Amino acid sequence: MVPRYKNRRQAGEELAEALAVWSENADVLVLALPRGGVPVAAEVADRLGSDLDVLIVRKLGVPGQEELALGAVAVGGIVVRNDDVMRAVRIDEATFEHLIREETIEVARRNATFRGTRPPPDLAGRIVVLVDDGLATGATMRAAVAAVRSVHPRRIVVGVPVGSSDTCDSLARLADEVVCIHRPANLRAVGMWYEDFVQTTDAEVVELLAGRRIPT
Repeated sequence: MVPRYKNRRQAGEELAEALAVWSENADVLVLALPRGGVPVAAEVADRLGSDLDVLIVRKLGVPGQEELALGAVAVGGIVVRNDDVMRAVRIDEATFEHLIREETIEVARRNATFRGTRPPPDLAGRIVVLVDDGLATGATMRAAVAAVRSVHPRRIVVGVPVGSSDTCDSLARLADEVVCIHRPANLRAVGMWYEDFVQTTDAEVVELLAGRRIPT
């Protein structure tokens, strides 16, 4: 029987227990991947007593099969490609570049919506815990790791409630540590691990960020 989380909040509670080694460490910053990663990360940050912020990353989905990732873009102009998928679905460079331009606009919009005019947090020398609600291809998380690595943190920890075994293994070669509670060999879809996997809205993200410890 497939283990299931009641919702993202419960998944965050369990993930926080797995990340308890970082509790009450002033150098830890929890960075959520919006939108679905924010409810998970909020629970993690609350239970660890850590700062919370968001890192805007957008998946580059195959046209007509958006859940299949060609790659991802992150704030700061970071682009990650999934060459295997690009070859399999025969996506040309012009289409790929068009997707990058579209999603870069959405990255800017979400950054303004969720972070306003606040400058990005100083990650240099910090322990950054990147949190999402799950990992399928891992394209968005790879982009997030690349974006964070470029500003020289002390350590990058990827934390997710569930992720494809192969994806978690590949991320372990990019991040300093991967904490993934469930690693099925055949994930199929992240949403199958949640009873409630309704899409998180912009308003919910803003509400979850309000009143929490936000780094300056």
